[in-house]
Amino acid sequence: MTAPKADSPPPELRLAKRRGVELSLLVCAVLISVFGYIGVGFGKNDALPPDAAGYGAGLGVLALLAHMAVRFRAPYADPLLLPIAVLLNGLGLVLIYRLDLETPDNRAASTQLVWSTLGVALFIAVVALLRDHRVLQRYAYLAVATALVLLIVPIFFPAVNGAKIWIRVGGFSFQPGEFAKILLAVFFAAYLAANRNALAYTGRTVWRLQLPTGRVLGPLVAIWLLSVMVLVLERDLGTSLLFFGLFVIMLYVATGRTGWIAVGLLLAAVGAFAVGSLEPHVNSRVQDWLHPFASIDAGLGPGQLAQSLFAFAAGGMFGTGLGRGRSILIGFAAKSDFILATAGEELGLVGLTAIFMLYALLVARGFRTGLSLFDPFGRLLAVGLASILALQVFVIAGGVMGLIPLTGMAMPFLAQGGSSVVTNWIMVALLIRLSHSARSPRPADVETGVIAPTAGAPWRSGPPWENGGPGRQGQSRRNPESRRNPESRRNREDER
Repeated sequence: MTAPKADSPPPELRLAKRRGVELSLLVCAVLISVFGYIGVGFGKNDALPPDAAGYGAGLGVLALLAHMAVRFRAPYADPLLLPIAVLLNGLGLVLIYRLDLETPDNRAASTQLVWSTLGVALFIAVVALLRDHRVLQRYAYLAVATALVLLIVPIFFPAVNGAKIWIRVGGFSFQPGEFAKILLAVFFAAYLAANRNALAYTGRTVWRLQLPTGRVLGPLVAIWLLSVMVLVLERDLGTSLLFFGLFVIMLYVATGRTGWIAVGLLLAAVGAFAVGSLEPHVNSRVQDWLHPFASIDAGLGPGQLAQSLFAFAAGGMFGTGLGRGRSILIGFAAKSDFILATAGEELGLVGLTAIFMLYALLVARGFRTGLSLFDPFGRLLAVGLASILALQVFVIAGGVMGLIPLTGMAMPFLAQGGSSVVTNWIMVALLIRLSHSARSPRPADVETGVIAPTAGAPWRSGPPWENGGPGRQGQSRRNPESRRNPESRRNREDER
């Protein structure tokens, strides 16, 4: 009589890494950017740009190096994040090169390419060296202290275009507030992850809004108020609005209470009215927003906002074509604050919508990464980084289109600005690491072939705050029978 044959275990489940998809999308992104670069040359001079091959090779090498870092260090990362960043960065270089043709004495495309190279280098460093994003949670207070220093230092330097947000040393200049927003996002995520239950379930109720105790909410509000006050002193309304929006969004995500959104909108309206009324630099921008054609009526010609609106109108549905617009009439900020006007004029509504869809997809993948993570810090950090990108796009696009007062920020990846493009690449690197943690396969759980959480993280079917915490979760998983059958528990005690 032969022994029964043991059942073979079910095949191991494997998650697709999708690095091939990422590489294919990167090739498309580089080709689109190169074709745009060539289109500028033919549209402006009816000739192939002499450095088109060098531009394509440089962008292609940067994309390939970034892809190799992701392939070997974060193989399960979201395959859309890197191609979208490369495409936006490439389009930004194309638009800056197009405007350089109008200002041969003030070229910026080559410098922007250098900053993009530095950004990709830091992207590779973050992807390669940051093995676990939860390590950042240990340095929350160091991050916020560094952020406050970066925000305070520009106060002691001369103002540039009415705002004290730059540090200039010789021929080198950078904007430290761009780096501070990442550090504040890390601090907000770490603090809210550690105190989310106290923020959500303790305190007193005022007008159906449950306010946390001052001991819990006080440090968070103090840090936020200090950062916003510094930015008001620097006359940087855009970044202060960005930090305020980030604070409200992350507080809402941590607590799940919609009342914080209403309070945030009310405080934002009151603060904007006060600053717009008392600060001359901000008040002038508000007046330009309310009356964009006032300078034309006064016989002084169109201002920057009026020229931007004219550029969008001239673009129509399909645009005038790369190299055939006149957005350079906007003036000194055409390559930075108003670069979106060049895209609207020369690419039209169709091209502008495609750019906005790229931003929307980048933000959506960031939010999806946050929803896929199990640890509260990772969830909040992913949502915070994606919210920074979303708020930047809204504030800048709304300003140049006349929806809100102009704030003077840089469009992510598109606009001229070394600090901005480097910071954006660091944020994409963090999202890459977070998405790798969210999508990577877990060790086998009780049954073979079942994908479970990573080592050190208990299995959960939902957010950790919905399951009683990891401690109780681990006890119930180790011995679920002891909870259902108290008699068996007493028998084991008698045996001991």
